[in-house]
Amino acid sequence: MDKKSSASFDMGELVSYVRENEEFMHNKEHDGWAYSDTEMFPIIGPTQANNYTVSTPLGECKQDQHGLLREMTYKLESQTAQSVTYSKKYTAGSIILNSKYPKRSTQKELFWNYDFLFTKTFEITNDALLVHFQFECASGMPYMLGYHPAFVLSGYGNEYFEWKGGSVTLSEIMYGGNTAYPVLNQQEILLIKDSGFDVKLKTTGFTNFMLWSPAPNMVCIEPITQYPDASQINSQQNMKLSCGKESFSVEISAAI
Repeated sequence: MDKKSSASFDMGELVSYVRENEEFMHNKEHDGWAYSDTEMFPIIGPTQANNYTVSTPLGECKQDQHGLLREMTYKLESQTAQSVTYSKKYTAGSIILNSKYPKRSTQKELFWNYDFLFTKTFEITNDALLVHFQFECASGMPYMLGYHPAFVLSGYGNEYFEWKGGSVTLSEIMYGGNTAYPVLNQQEILLIKDSGFDVKLKTTGFTNFMLWSPAPNMVCIEPITQYPDASQINSQQNMKLSCGKESFSVEISAAI
């Protein structure tokens, strides 16, 4: 059992990951973003320009930005000293009310044309926090998947990021506003901090990242299957097609 770190969760949301008394995760009560982690599924990116419509082989669906999974509630499936598993089950065509309506969206109801079972498992090891994702659905279902964790920063804006063949500063990311900074064709990224542990994310299944920060005290480092289409015309042409069972993972660790 890992004695150097601990994690805590709230209805499937990772609200704390502490290693040797240092907190890695953004406190959602502080400035910036009102969450500490969430998922983007079955789409990534905005949909407003396309009247909140996504085309699939089974017809058109209504989705708001980043999909309807985040509007559903996780069910606790199992828990041990080292791991905890949550699930969300969706029945095709079921109406999900959009929490952004009416203040931030004109789309009141969301739905998807496919059944799916989505599971999220957290596992603490001696070296890292592992986040595993798996979903089961009909073969041929189009999808995009992204993980959206938020990490605490100093607030001074001096942090930067490195990956194989590239780097970017926090200031450059913040300059993009609501447009997330793409880091493409990468499965590992490093957050270089002012003090304390640097943070490394290493992924399996995800092949890209997005970086987004609304405030200098936090940043979202988001593993994604693909960067969203800038035209917002979401359809199976710019999504992956599931084989029926898909698995992904993210390893969050201190870069020692």
